Formats: sequence, structure tokens, C-alpha cells
Amino acid sequence: MDKYTFWEIFKLENSVFETEKEQELAAQFGYAERVRELVSAKYTHKPLAFVHTYGCQQNVSDSEHLKGYLEMMGYGFTDELNEADLVLYNTCAVREHAQTRVFGNVGILKANKRQRPGMLICMCGCMAQQESVAAKIKKSYPYVDILFGTQVRHRFPEFVYRKMTTGKRVFENPADDSGIFEGIPVHRDGTFKAWLPIMQGCNNFCTYCIVPYVRGREYSREPEDVIAEAREIIKGGAKEIMLLGQNVNSYGKNCKHKMTFAELLREINAIEGDFRIRFMTSHPKDCSEELLKAMAECEKVEKHLHLPVQCGSSRVLEKMNRRYTAEHYMGLIEKAKSLMPELQLTSDIIVGFPGETEEDFRETLELIKKVRYYSLFTFIFSPRPGTPAEKMPDPESKADKSRRFAELLAVQEEISRGLNEQVIGRTVRLLIEETDGDVLVGRSSENLVVRVKGDGALLGNFVNAKITEFDGVLHGNII
Repeated sequence: MDKYTFWEIFKLENSVFETEKEQELAAQFGYAERVRELVSAKYTHKPLAFVHTYGCQQNVSDSEHLKGYLEMMGYGFTDELNEADLVLYNTCAVREHAQTRVFGNVGILKANKRQRPGMLICMCGCMAQQESVAAKIKKSYPYVDILFGTQVRHRFPEFVYRKMTTGKRVFENPADDSGIFEGIPVHRDGTFKAWLPIMQGCNNFCTYCIVPYVRGREYSREPEDVIAEAREIIKGGAKEIMLLGQNVNSYGKNCKHKMTFAELLREINAIEGDFRIRFMTSHPKDCSEELLKAMAECEKVEKHLHLPVQCGSSRVLEKMNRRYTAEHYMGLIEKAKSLMPELQLTSDIIVGFPGETEEDFRETLELIKKVRYYSLFTFIFSPRPGTPAEKMPDPESKADKSRRFAELLAVQEEISRGLNEQVIGRTVRLLIEETDGDVLVGRSSENLVVRVKGDGALLGNFVNAKITEFDGVLHGNII
């Protein structure tokens, strides 16, 4: 149904809706229409929203849907905080550093609110889902008007309407196990690259991770909805689709129409058009041979696999509740490389998990040397309140953790340099993602980032280039 037709039908007869979710979404479109009328009466100019996203790609995608709602409510967008009539911070709770940044930036808004009392200040996302954060915001940041968690983001127009009509602050972060809402509008920030969520939530409960507590249980979108959106994205001119989920490898387990993630890749790969398929994030426990074969056989699927290992010690992996061993992980890597010799691998590593010994860390270094990752996302363990790891004994000193972290970075830097030097002379197909004058930055199917010289009009297009040099970054010539 058209997004406005939804509301018109809702006003006539609720019974036309097949599901409660359709009815709920129609109600939200109604709230959006009412907000549009309110802002039209309030402002002599088109009101502007400043939306800032912290954290992962899933948060970025969520912000695109919230911006879709904001468009329905009559807002335009600005990158200048001082121009904003509405500020929305979409937050991340995975790392302590990200959480600290959010509180700092929310604190700065006090001065903006004083200068523009009519400004609406909204906070959402993973931090907002936490009761402790909501309580702190309510008590210490009285100028924050609206706070809502990840599991009720589909109700954003309702929250804005309530604030505008009652003047009261809105705080909503219940644990809502209602699943996925199809049909929320989306304002895509890019033209040639697009996020495509295929599922939400997580059932894994790794002992260090807050995500299952703030994102809720795992739900997959129905295959026909995902494939239809992929077709729409490609028809709109996108050259790259990023499939998103906390654990894409477990896609489809609760769908009415059963389909594995490997089968979904094949279906999207079969869509006509010149485009690439990427995906994040894969969990090793659900990484199957079926998936690796689909990656190898689907020409549009990038030959890059981000497979977070977190640690090379099976003892520590068990404490992390990762549900695989280092040996199992290495078996997956060997299978993947045998099917895709050109495959580039990336991963996540946590240094200093509670109880990690020097021997455990050495096992991590050995695994890294065997796998030879193209790059790593590395972190020193940061305890997240409310997770089991927060209460685990942690006898290792910060100095030892920092030393190990520095050693890890040095080992990975050497590996990355070697892998980059090995590709000199290779011809690759690049999607041009950035331009700076006549310097273009492109990414290959194997996730190689290469700088070439060319016309800025090539932005968002594919080119073939021969890699000529590595001086900390890869350089090449368009051929």
C-alpha cells in the first residue's frame, strides 16, 4: 500500500488490515501526517533535522528509516547543528568510548536549547534502550525531549506528536518483542551504495556483548520482502547492496517461507543488473559450507569475508560463549580459501578478556599469523554493564593488556603490508566511492582500497585498474 493510502484507509475502517503490524504502521503514518500539519503551522520555513549516528551499519540503516519518517513529518535535513529545529542522536552501547562521546555531545546541546527553546532534542538507539541510561538522561539532561529504544523505533512519529501536543517529555524503552515492521519509509543517504537489513536482534548472548539485551530477539524478514527491496534498490541505480544483520548466517530460521542465507544470496545474485553484494556480520558458529560455496559461485557476491574470531584461545572462546573452538574456526578459513583463493579476510579481536593469560594471547597471535587477515578491528576489553563478563575476575593489569594490544597491532601491520605488496601488478575492478579532484578512491570485490587518477564523474561507477604501488595505501592506473 502507498504510505498515505494506509492512513486514509485506517481512518475509514481498521478491519481492512490483515495484521496488527499493518494497523500499527498506519497509525504511525497518521501521527506523521498530524505532525506535518503542526510544523507547517509553527514554522514559516521548512524545519530542519540534524541526525547523527553512532556505531554500526545497522544503526546507520535505522537512521535512514527514521529520516524517512522525518520527511513524512515535513522536515528537511541539515549538517549544521546550529540550523536544526530537531536533533536526533542514534546511539551505540557496544563500547564505553562511544557511550562517553554521546553523553558529551548531548551535554553540548544545553546551550543550543537555551538559544532555541523550540528545538526538539531526541535520543534513540542502543544506549536509549538501557534503563540506566534512560534514568540518567531523565535526571541530568532535562532538555532532552524524547528518548526511545531500539525496539520501539517504529513509533517515532507518535513520540514527536505526543511531545508537540502535550509539551511533556517522552521516554519509551520497553522490551518489545513484536518483531519486524515492514513498510517504514526510508531516506537513503547514498545513491550508489545501499544498506539492506535482512534481520534484527541477536540470540547468541556472548558474555561480553550488550547487543541481545538492547536489540532484542532475532527476527528475519521474509525472503520475498528482502528480494523485493533489493530489486527496488537496483532499479534505483545502486551499484552495491550491503545485507545487514547482527548474525546474517542465521538468517531465515523464523521465516514463514524458509530460506537459508546462502539461498538468499543466490536469489539476490540472480537479479538483473551490474551490482555487488556485501554482508555483515557473520558468526563463525553458523558459517556453513553451503554459504561458502554460494559466495564462491555467485559472481556478484564480494570475495571478502568478515568473520569475527575475537580470540585464538579455545579456552577463552568458551568463556566468551562463542560456541566454536579455534580449531573449528581454522577449518572454516581453510575451506573458504580452498573455494576462493582470491578471498580477503577481516576479523574482530578482543584483547584482555577477563582471565586471558599470556599463553591465551600467544594463541591469538598464532591464529592471526596463520589466517593472514587483510585487516583487523581490534579492541581492549571494555566491560559492558549488565553482561556476564562484567562480573568475571580480571587479574591482568592494564599495562599488560596495553602491551599485548601494541604487539597485536604490530603483527597485523606487518601482515597487511605483505598482503598489499602481493597484489601489486594485479588488475582489479573498482567501484569508485570517493573523489578528491582527480584522485579517485575505489574498492575492489576483495575489499582492496585503491587510489587512482581520473575524472570525478566516475564516482559511483565501476572501472578496471592495475595496481602499481603500495606506500601505506594502494595506488593504480585505470585501464
